[in-house]
Amino acid sequence: MHAMVLRKVGTPLVGEDRRDLVAGPGELRIRVEACAVCRTDLHVVDGDLPNVPVPIVPGHEIVGRVLDVGPGADRALLGRRVGVPWLGHTCGTCPYCASGAENLCDRPLFTGYTRDGGFATEVVADAAFAFPMDGFADPIAAAPLMCAGLIGWRSLKAAGPAARLGLYGFGAAAHILAQVCRWQGREVYAFARPGDKPAQDMAMALGAQWAGGSDEKPPVELDAAILFAPVGALVPTALAAVRKGGRVVCGGIHMSDIPSFPYSLLWEERQIVSVANLTRADATEFLALAPLARIETRTHLYPLAAANLALDDLRAGRFQGAAVLVPDAA
Repeated sequence: MHAMVLRKVGTPLVGEDRRDLVAGPGELRIRVEACAVCRTDLHVVDGDLPNVPVPIVPGHEIVGRVLDVGPGADRALLGRRVGVPWLGHTCGTCPYCASGAENLCDRPLFTGYTRDGGFATEVVADAAFAFPMDGFADPIAAAPLMCAGLIGWRSLKAAGPAARLGLYGFGAAAHILAQVCRWQGREVYAFARPGDKPAQDMAMALGAQWAGGSDEKPPVELDAAILFAPVGALVPTALAAVRKGGRVVCGGIHMSDIPSFPYSLLWEERQIVSVANLTRADATEFLALAPLARIETRTHLYPLAAANLALDDLRAGRFQGAAVLVPDAA
């Protein structure tokens, strides 16, 4: 197998030939068909997340075919297409797991962060955290659903029944979530980087009611706002845009420091909440509704060997939608 490996935080990934993987108890060995590139991968590579256990293979938006199953795993999965997300394993015994909040597990493993991920031709995954994707014919189109889609869905649930929803940072997650909102009959107000007209145009094409820069005020008060951009300064900006009783959801795993702001922005029962990871229930719900909502992901393909270029392009905002690594691409 071949993998793109982070050997030292803050340095480019290195291509490596390795022995073929072996599925252990309860695990699946998967041939990677596609792996989308997430902003969280940037946080791993750049060292924004703590204690990155190098060497590590990044990548947690994986779609592939099951090559082998380990002892105790369902042999009926052989040959089937599955998706592997960020949450790769939980302990099942801590108070959070016992209460149904496995996304807050005390002893989790995260794909592409604390266990090797999908920037490779093969990956081994916990079978209990791999989701059958028999109805998804295009693995490239499906790959962004495994994190951008899932965390977007969990963020939307955290936002509550907001009829008018602001999306700050119109990238991979927001372009999927905007389509869900359109299907649900919500109004979307999209905020992109100031001057990023392509992102604003994409938002309008996907059904947004309005699109502008993150430095602009929407034309109406919002019921809720979701922040996908890892920019702490947008928290008070979003608070100023939501109505009394409104909610601001921070959907990223990392964010720059939130600056001080006057209490008047929070007063009148406005709320700030964060979203952490996901649960298997989130994945089951979202993968069931994605075909109903007719979600179409906008993807930009890179061969596996060009993983560093894909990360650089994501960091610089050089494309709209989601970058996807394809091991078989030329």
